[in-house]
Amino acid sequence: MTRYLPGILAMAAIVVASNILVQFLLLDGLLTWGAFTYPLAFLVTDIMNRVYGVGPARRVVFAGFITGIACSLIGSQIMLQGDGYEYAAVPLRIAIGSGTAFLIAQLTDVAVFNRFRGGRWWRAPLVSTLVGSALDTALFFTIAFSASISFGANADATINWAWGPAPFMTVGSEAPLWVTLAFADWLVKLAIALMALVPFRIIVGVLAPRTT
Repeated sequence: MTRYLPGILAMAAIVVASNILVQFLLLDGLLTWGAFTYPLAFLVTDIMNRVYGVGPARRVVFAGFITGIACSLIGSQIMLQGDGYEYAAVPLRIAIGSGTAFLIAQLTDVAVFNRFRGGRWWRAPLVSTLVGSALDTALFFTIAFSASISFGANADATINWAWGPAPFMTVGSEAPLWVTLAFADWLVKLAIALMALVPFRIIVGVLAPRTT
């Protein structure tokens, strides 16, 4: 179990950092700094999967999930003021969307990685991360922000700003703002998935001999 501890700590650190950095906006709110740290969770999962196997990778995922729940619970107790009313720093819809997306997307990443394990070294981490990232983005933004899902008037009031029309990616036809936010987030995940192949190759090369 102790040999899995670095992976667990790395995953926990990424989840905590992402929950903090998501509060800081970039490009007029199109992205947050958390968008650049969160995709590294897939890198940690894939390294654990390649070096130690499916079981340890899933343990790391569950550790990240529990850490995320703890962050959401803490955030739900922090109250902010805005537009004449008080609201939680982590609204219910966002907490549910975040936890659901993380768990399903990461476990899907583990399964897809295992399916392509026997191919070229880059195939399993790339395909699994692309599938997991797309699933993560779709689940999170749909649950957290889509007007097609309702959690009740009080819960919806904290996120209805995302329902308004806005030019897609600031230049296209009008679409709900959350659709643009989701697409921008996915583009970042895509870019990091490609760049993460380099550290994946290096770290696996260092750790793999120790497991044989």
